[in-house]
Amino acid sequence: MPEDFNARVIREFRENDGKVGPPFEGAPMILVHHVGAKSGTERITPLVYFPDGDRNLIVASAAGAPSHPAWYHNLLANPEITVDLATASGVKTFTARSEELTGEERDTVWEKITAAMPGFADYAVKTDGIRTIPVFALTPA
Repeated sequence: MPEDFNARVIREFRENDGKVGPPFEGAPMILVHHVGAKSGTERITPLVYFPDGDRNLIVASAAGAPSHPAWYHNLLANPEITVDLATASGVKTFTARSEELTGEERDTVWEKITAAMPGFADYAVKTDGIRTIPVFALTPA
């Protein structure tokens, strides 16, 4: 049975000090360890992140799907998480508190995110206005 997409990215991240291949090659990557809102099961999701001062930003784009990714609901229900963050000197693991950004703060960081990686703006267009793509700030605990 072939390895699923997220499992491959997680494996590459762990085997290569946070570096992964296409389609995320060269992007700053993070592994978010979160607890299922309904199941209580720990899950790991690989994501691109954006440094923002002492915190890091992640985007619940689901590649422009009409609904939020499952991990979005998990972070709302269980905001205390563990992250593995790829840095220039290797992978750093720490606990963090996740918070969904809203209003003007969300809009301001969204402009920075889409300027840095225009593909996220493409995902917003793919939603056909069904949803606003959420952004979370991860602040070290």
